[in-house]
Amino acid sequence: MGGESMTRTAPQGGGTGTARAGGGRLGQRLSGLAVALGLVLFLGGFAWGAVVYRPYTVPTSSMTPTIDAGDRVLAQRVDGDEVRRGDVVVFEDKTWVDNAKVVKRVVAVGGDTVACCTDGKLTVNGKRIDEPYLPEGSLAGIKNFGTVTVPEGRLFLLGDERQGSLDSTAHLTDAAQGTVSRRAVSARVDAVVWPWKGMLERPTGFETLGTLSAPGPLPVIEVLVVAGAVLVLGGGAYGPIAARVSRSRARTARPEAAGAR
Repeated sequence: MGGESMTRTAPQGGGTGTARAGGGRLGQRLSGLAVALGLVLFLGGFAWGAVVYRPYTVPTSSMTPTIDAGDRVLAQRVDGDEVRRGDVVVFEDKTWVDNAKVVKRVVAVGGDTVACCTDGKLTVNGKRIDEPYLPEGSLAGIKNFGTVTVPEGRLFLLGDERQGSLDSTAHLTDAAQGTVSRRAVSARVDAVVWPWKGMLERPTGFETLGTLSAPGPLPVIEVLVVAGAVLVLGGGAYGPIAARVSRSRARTARPEAAGAR
């Protein structure tokens, strides 16, 4: 008989190394592991944030430009004993406002003497304080309030918008000379999250007077949540992507010509 010609198609699967639909077993296991790890990081980050932070909406402009009216902030739950000079804190004092939270900046703590103004600047323990968070061109105070000695266990607080803030200077005639108990503090503002302004800048003007508060864990929590979301999305997308690649390879496979017999 004459030479016979026939055409064979290359075997699919088998020993050709073509990927299984949906990826190989190792790839599927790794994608499952990525999704599981991602869920742990994502949910763990949110849980950690819910335990450590409390959200607040600031209703007034007394902390402008650091915090504008209507801004949404995250405040770290802290004990009043942890508060340091320069912190922006959330507190409640019925002699200031009844049944409402107040947000102000701590400028002096128990034992400090605070006065305004020297060369237009606030002084604490005789040291002039640089306050870059104040509105540009504004004074450190709207009036000279003399010298106040802060009792132990209490705080002297001012708004960053000194002209319109009902802060300690508005309560100087009270028995406590405008100071607030540390026990009235429930949280320390860490960041403005809506609209997004990020972490508050460190109040470096108070560094010469003592240790500043350390930033809260918000940046770490953000990394956990973002990393978790990436792992969940990436792991979940592996199967469909691998299946699509496998189908694409199958469509582009060419027939294999057999030799003459």
